[in-house]
Amino acid sequence: MSGHDRHEAGFKDRTRVAAARDRLLETVSVHGRTERVPLLDADGRAVARAVTARRNVPHYRRAAMDGFAVRAEDTFGASDRSPAVLRESDAERVHTGSALPDWADAVVMIEQVQTPGTGDLEVFDAVGEGENVAPVGEDVSEGDVLYEPGHRLRPSDLGLLKSVGVRDVDVYERPDVAVIPTGEELVQSDPGPGEVVETNGLTVSRLANRWGASPRYEDVVTDDEAALRTAIEANLDADVVVTTGGSSVGERDLVPDVVEDLGEVLVHGVALRPGHPVALGEVADTPVVMLPGYPVACIVNAVQFLRPTVKRVGGMPLQAPPAVDARLDGKIRSEPGVQTFARVRLREGDDAERIAEPVSASGSGVLSSVALADGWVVVPEQTEGIDAGETVAVENWEAHR
Repeated sequence: MSGHDRHEAGFKDRTRVAAARDRLLETVSVHGRTERVPLLDADGRAVARAVTARRNVPHYRRAAMDGFAVRAEDTFGASDRSPAVLRESDAERVHTGSALPDWADAVVMIEQVQTPGTGDLEVFDAVGEGENVAPVGEDVSEGDVLYEPGHRLRPSDLGLLKSVGVRDVDVYERPDVAVIPTGEELVQSDPGPGEVVETNGLTVSRLANRWGASPRYEDVVTDDEAALRTAIEANLDADVVVTTGGSSVGERDLVPDVVEDLGEVLVHGVALRPGHPVALGEVADTPVVMLPGYPVACIVNAVQFLRPTVKRVGGMPLQAPPAVDARLDGKIRSEPGVQTFARVRLREGDDAERIAEPVSASGSGVLSSVALADGWVVVPEQTEGIDAGETVAVENWEAHR
């Protein structure tokens, strides 16, 4: 659709969210660049090659209980009425995690032993071979594959890798994401009459960083086709280009036209609220995500479209944002055929029940309505809303995933 046609048609036909996302992701592939980093720098990075254990954990037989290391056969027949009596040389005091002496094959728990003062031990419970003993490799065996390509490493993963002798790992390089804020009214500080402080580029760049990217927060570009073209072309070396503002169909909404001229607009107008004037495109094999200028709409679309693009390019798994169940305190209205993202605050009700209270400010330009919210409720396209009292899933869209 040409720029003129797009301005005339508006958004009569909006693409469903899932279909728009799929259309964009069809053009996206893993960039394939890798690097080897030490464990201290590997938190949050996506594994590029399978990681295997270099040694057993534990690498020695260890006591699983506090007690005495013994030969199991020396305790056979022991009971409360008829304890087995062991010489001091036939038992050794051990603590949980202690290495077992070579001659021992079991551990008697401390509460099943008495020391009558003669130097001997009385054992009141028979143990079998291997009982209360953690064998070599019980936790991890040498050569075990611990993480496959695509796994995003967590702090607990790094601890496990260190324990098995891994000091550095091959990971995908962080994808480069160029964030270009647009709008002739935008300034970075101290706005005058008619000026607006630029926030979308800052917010989106930090979100991209949380999602595993290395963002470039570019200077503001004014609403001028030549300037927009220059800015986009200058950043096509990035893995993803994202613009904020200028994505609708007004006279100053020039970004889709520029992208269409340079490459292809895949989708323009999506059935979601807030933020239907989003556009998705591709220029020289680089995906371009054109986010609306209203702050809440910008954030909603960044989560829905930029986040999966960053994950795909960076070889990272796309996981659903974490969510908690809560009882809705107030009706959420929605238009049939449109996926709605309703901001809510969480509070604790009676009996520690979670209560989700819809944020009163509903406009897509009210940044505080999302910045002060605890998450949002996704209203499916096929429903007209959700009644008060219903149990809903509140997504934490800002989680580090």
